[in-house]
Amino acid sequence: MSHGSGGYDRHITIFSPEGRLYQVEYAFKAAKSNGLTAIAVRGTDSVCFVTQRKVPDKLTDPSSVTQIHSITKNIGMLLTGMHGDARSLMQKARSEAAEFRFKFGYEMPVHYLARVLADQAQVYTQHAYMRPLGVIPILIAIDEERGPQLFKVDPAGYFVGYKATAAGVKETEAVNMLEKKFKTGPQYSQKEVVELAISTLQHVLGEDLKVSDIEVGLASAQDGGRFRVLSCEELEEHLVAISERD
Repeated sequence: MSHGSGGYDRHITIFSPEGRLYQVEYAFKAAKSNGLTAIAVRGTDSVCFVTQRKVPDKLTDPSSVTQIHSITKNIGMLLTGMHGDARSLMQKARSEAAEFRFKFGYEMPVHYLARVLADQAQVYTQHAYMRPLGVIPILIAIDEERGPQLFKVDPAGYFVGYKATAAGVKETEAVNMLEKKFKTGPQYSQKEVVELAISTLQHVLGEDLKVSDIEVGLASAQDGGRFRVLSCEELEEHLVAISERD
């Protein structure tokens, strides 16, 4: 059965006469299906990301709901999109990182992991029997040679390094705001990086966030390059600082 213009069947992996690939477009839409927004910012000695914490219902244990995962001791991943796809991609990333360490004897660099995930995503766009994953991963780490690193991989298999980026429902608004913040090429400290990410999320959502509303992942040279998720006490300190500044 044909769909779309000119009898084009969008259920097979082939470009439409307009040059569109519907499977990939659907994957991008699916990545926004959970209604969340994520922000990531890179500083001089640290890099972080923040996302909303949305609990499905009152009976769900909040501690079991997260979009942030540790891939290695140094690499953190934030996944925006379909939860099942996110869990699958997270396991894939951990497997690739573990295999790399076993084979070469040192931790996988974050830029190489981003390339591996992008290559796999691109393969998914080539065959009708493969469905591109409806999830967008953001990767952060402190590289021993390159310093703070931030990458985003999309369902089409495109990846690139960023000074700051966003994903999810309010991606466009967040990117516009971040572009203004980085227009003069500022250098942000660890505290400034975290608070810029949180304040940007608050601004695009149009609401004041509480500790229970967000989760923040941070990789910092001050912690020896290790990735960690900020505690409720740390989040409260940053939220208070932001509110006092505003």
